[in-house]
Amino acid sequence: MRSTSGEKSPFSSNDGTPADEALCRHEEAQGVHSDLLCDESHTTIQLGNVYRIAIMITPQAKGDVIDQAWEVISTIREILRRQPVSMSVTSQTVFVRSAEEIEPVDHLFRAYYRDKMPATNYVVQPPCGGEALAIEAWGIGGDGVNTRFARPNVVEIDYDQLHWVYLSGIKTGGETGDAYSQSQKTFERLEEQLELSGMTFRDVVRAWIYQGGITALQGEVERYRELNRARADFFHEQESLGHMAVCRDGRMFYPASTGIGTLGRGLVLSCMALRTDRDDVRLLPLENPQQTSAFNYAKTFSAKSPKFSRAMAVVIGDYITTWVSGTASILQSESVHLGDVEKQTEQTIDNIENLIGAENFAAHGLPRGGARLTDLAKIRVYVKHPDDLETCRAICEKRFGSMPAVYAQADVCRSNLLVEIEGVAFSQLH
Repeated sequence: MRSTSGEKSPFSSNDGTPADEALCRHEEAQGVHSDLLCDESHTTIQLGNVYRIAIMITPQAKGDVIDQAWEVISTIREILRRQPVSMSVTSQTVFVRSAEEIEPVDHLFRAYYRDKMPATNYVVQPPCGGEALAIEAWGIGGDGVNTRFARPNVVEIDYDQLHWVYLSGIKTGGETGDAYSQSQKTFERLEEQLELSGMTFRDVVRAWIYQGGITALQGEVERYRELNRARADFFHEQESLGHMAVCRDGRMFYPASTGIGTLGRGLVLSCMALRTDRDDVRLLPLENPQQTSAFNYAKTFSAKSPKFSRAMAVVIGDYITTWVSGTASILQSESVHLGDVEKQTEQTIDNIENLIGAENFAAHGLPRGGARLTDLAKIRVYVKHPDDLETCRAICEKRFGSMPAVYAQADVCRSNLLVEIEGVAFSQLH
């Protein structure tokens, strides 16, 4: 599913298979402004007449944060200039080493994007290589694509009778208060923004939760467990209001999600939602046959279980986009390979491979579905200890190949987990 430069179609694979089997084109910085594209890679995805792009940039660790932020912006501009169609950046997650550096970086981004500022998360997760920041950005373009920058941190996209909404940077403004009330208020604010865009939680397919001090104790209870309690209560309320349908077609239906730690004690939420009247669009939550569904975890892990799906497959016609939740070294419901970052990384990737594979899609009622590790457009790798970066990166490069990636330092939701990986795969029905 991977393609390289040369005389082949940019959407054919290395072995010359036809374009309908090769949606992703992975590129690394090669011969174009290498001083700007130091550690940059991106993937271009063609879905009919619509082009999407995933850009992962870690700048050179030189200069102050503004120098590095400008390098990121210059790189994004150069990448977009080389694309076959005009594209807009719709969402971005900026990983920063310090909360104090968010404001100057944000000013620079706003000066560059002006009235087309993407939906943006600033996450205090230092890049593992010591850089001031790193970024994951997504863009879209093509015939019939209408992108509206509706409100701060809200971008709405329409094409092919699909209405997408990206919401980012949802927070309550402070780092005080208990984790339960903080989580409850932030989910309520996310609900308000969804309603302003004509959406409810029924439409949410993917969510991200960035929680400061995720494994820290609040009294005798970890903050993440209190977040899970608040999320469960909030979802129950949404269902009672008719804004969410947890059980659909005989299966539990929760958004794919990442819940990951940050520095500080803040909480930031983001999500993407989809609404359409097309009858060839299907949402398929995926569970891993080797893992207990998170929403079925015993109370020993959390008073109220984490309410998310291991992945969410969005089937649109013949195309499948599979959003993989944050995944770690867990079998059934137990953390495995304790203290061994190498084995935990391998197990995490094994879990992703099993989750998105054809056999698991068939078990979920879609026998023509499935994806491979090489179908992922990008990965995000959260590493607990920066000293483990090279070990994690070597394994990821061995298993995923030259995959666009960002490596950020973060605590995982369990103190004995050393790495977590998320991604998104693009494939077709076969």
